[in-house]
Amino acid sequence: MAKVIIEKLTESEIEKRNIRSWPIWTKEISRFDWSYDSEEECLILEGEFTVETDEGVYSVKAGDFVTFKEGLQCVWNVSKPIRKHYKFAE
Repeated sequence: MAKVIIEKLTESEIEKRNIRSWPIWTKEISRFDWSYDSEEECLILEGEFTVETDEGVYSVKAGDFVTFKEGLQCVWNVSKPIRKHYKFAE
């Protein structure tokens, strides 16, 4: 099963899930290692980045809805500053 899932949500799906009320995270152009202790869902508002994993490299851009599965270890490579709504699993 993939540890990174990239989808496109409709505006009605975004509203139904109340995503615009989630906190916002920003990150400048950078490269860093990251691991996920719990699942994270996020809606990318601005920016572009790649996530390098054992499964391959995923390209993410504004408009994407991304799920990062618990246990994922990866390298983020931010090419355009990021702004995203995010939520970790409870």
